[in-house]
Amino acid sequence: MNKFAAVLAAVFLGPLSFAQSGRQPSVSYPPGLRGPYQPGTVSDVAAKDSDRIHDLIKAGQLRLSLQDAIALALENNLDLELQRYAVKIAQTDSRRALNGATLRGLALTVNEAPAGVGGPGGALNNSAASGVTAQTQVPVNITDTNLIQESQNNLNVYGTIASANGTVLPQIDPAITGTFLAQHLTTPQTSLVTTGTPSLVNNTVTGNFGYTQGFWTGASVSAAWQNVRTDSNSSRNLINPYANSSLSVNFVQPLMRGFGREINKRFIRISKNSERITDYVFRQQAVSTVAGVIRLYTDLVSLSEDLKVKQQTLSTAQRLSEDNASKVDQGTLAPIELTRAQAQVAAARQDLINAEGYLQQQEMILKNVLTRNAAADPLVHDARIVATDPVSVDPLPTESADDLVKLAIANRPELQAAKLQVENADIGLKGTRNGLLPQFDLTVNASNSGLAGAANGLYTGALPTPGSVLGYGDGYWNAIEQILRRDYPSYSIGLNFTLPVRNRTAQADLVRDELQLRQAQVRTKQLENQVRLEVDDALIALRRTRAAYEAAVETRKLQDQSLEIEQERFQAGLSTNFLVIQYENFVAQARSTEVVAKGAYAKARTQLERVIGKILDNHNVSIEEALSGQVSRSSTPTR
Repeated sequence: MNKFAAVLAAVFLGPLSFAQSGRQPSVSYPPGLRGPYQPGTVSDVAAKDSDRIHDLIKAGQLRLSLQDAIALALENNLDLELQRYAVKIAQTDSRRALNGATLRGLALTVNEAPAGVGGPGGALNNSAASGVTAQTQVPVNITDTNLIQESQNNLNVYGTIASANGTVLPQIDPAITGTFLAQHLTTPQTSLVTTGTPSLVNNTVTGNFGYTQGFWTGASVSAAWQNVRTDSNSSRNLINPYANSSLSVNFVQPLMRGFGREINKRFIRISKNSERITDYVFRQQAVSTVAGVIRLYTDLVSLSEDLKVKQQTLSTAQRLSEDNASKVDQGTLAPIELTRAQAQVAAARQDLINAEGYLQQQEMILKNVLTRNAAADPLVHDARIVATDPVSVDPLPTESADDLVKLAIANRPELQAAKLQVENADIGLKGTRNGLLPQFDLTVNASNSGLAGAANGLYTGALPTPGSVLGYGDGYWNAIEQILRRDYPSYSIGLNFTLPVRNRTAQADLVRDELQLRQAQVRTKQLENQVRLEVDDALIALRRTRAAYEAAVETRKLQDQSLEIEQERFQAGLSTNFLVIQYENFVAQARSTEVVAKGAYAKARTQLERVIGKILDNHNVSIEEALSGQVSRSSTPTR
């Protein structure tokens, strides 16, 4: 008995909860007979960060490799989480389309990671000291929100929903209708001829049922079962009370406007394409997020290296100041030289403070990209990031520019999404063009009726002959038997047409949709040209930054040699304290410039990987894992 009750509860009530575990949003629609009248259930937002972030924190340090950073972003980044919901939203449009309903449309925006504080011309560049007083950068935009804010990129090339116009689609889901009405009606009469009474009293009970359904050919079918029981005080009725019942079927098939499966199923094709579009948009979001993580990680490593440069520069300046203080005490050096050395120490200390501040800001920005609750989780918030992967200087690509362009056109998600949008616009245009046709419909109707009731005791006229209405008895089922025997059939077949005289609205809609289709085609061509331009620009940037890095390395070596020589000359009394300080600043600038150049080349390489559409493959990113928010590879923090 309990099992039977459980089965009934599952059929009629459906499950009580449909939320599923996991980081990917889940949507469930309730089954059972009551399922269509209950709301679907969407899983709650995954509020916690993945366990990976805490596994990597040891002794207050988040020891982070680049692959771990990418894995954390795939699991926790909120931009990816937004796009996971967009994929599910596209599936709801597909469900609507199965009923012939209009589509609600999709947002096709992609969020870019924040710029961060590291980079050329910013935190990693110092001015050389000149004159008596050493010079250093003092930041004036340390709270610039452009460094920590995200930007958006809209991948929509059409502008509006490519399905709003055209013929109205049939509603495929069947519907059952019903009416029950009990009525008492008293009506004064002006004559006794019709009813035989000065005051007609009718007591009626009505019970009607209907069924409607549309089909992909554009046809619609409606069936009606109508039942009325009447009790009247009229002396003119042959029978009273009596039951009147009828069963009718009506069929309408458009022959011109709205005809055909291709026209009426266009929303299904558009919605399926839209699902693919959101897949490409999600891929583009994964590309943007991974590229942003790599860039922010690269800048973090560069800032860490620059911090070491600043520490080394301060150490060198302190040694010079100590040597000068000793010589001043011995009377072999003028006190002004000690002042200059101390000024150099102060400038180097200011550079170190700036570098430490930039590094902390970069850590904050990177944590925000890699986690959901960095600010709210004290363990994550207070942990200092230790980047375990150095910035590498990979060789230049060997492929030609043309080969890289072909690769980009084949792989870029936003270009594939744009082509599908053009396809959707063309599908929607066919529906709009169909709206120009005249309305020309075939209609077929068939019905059967039945009437039964007891002899009216108030009737005073001549009785009907046997075999007429009175012969059917006074029960309701007698009326049903008449319907089943088709005693009173009615049939009709006809054609209805509506011919617009000017049809300006349909013409305007068609021209507008054609113009928007052309716009989408132009925008797609712009994207192709932009892809080519981005590949060329990335190649130029890669070669330029590689040359700049090689020049920076050579410059740093020469400056190291120059400082060494100048220090030897100073020890021999052949140089001045001012020149030593100047060369120390030249070395500090050269070392920072080398760090900047190496980071710039690494970021240029990342940008090339992004523009040719290979960044996910090159960094072992599975789009399935990104969509699920669960990365299978484990992380082992480096000790």
